[in-house]
Amino acid sequence: MRRLAHIVLLACLSTLGNAAIAFDNGQYENVPPDIRAWFKSVMAPNGVPCCDISGGHKTEYDFRDGAYWVPIEGQWMAVPERAIIRDRGNPVGEAVVWYVHHRGSIIISCFVPADAV
Repeated sequence: MRRLAHIVLLACLSTLGNAAIAFDNGQYENVPPDIRAWFKSVMAPNGVPCCDISGGHKTEYDFRDGAYWVPIEGQWMAVPERAIIRDRGNPVGEAVVWYVHHRGSIIISCFVPADAV
């Protein structure tokens, strides 16, 4: 488990270069400061930062058989329990998922449901 947390953290850090490009495009310039601060503060239950505003994806979701499911790149995936954040609220009003590509797989690192409190 600790190894996976390190892998997710490294993957997240490796995307920071891409995040700078995303910010340069200007698509986040109108994000209110409180929303920007929320994105920067969200951490997975295991203490690993979810990354930043550029790494989070607003998403639809479904709840099936006791688990959250989200569509990522055209494929519905179950959200692992270790990635669900229930105690940070959600000022965006829509579900947000953070994920990385690792060795040909998609790893969901964080998920905040739309109704998180």
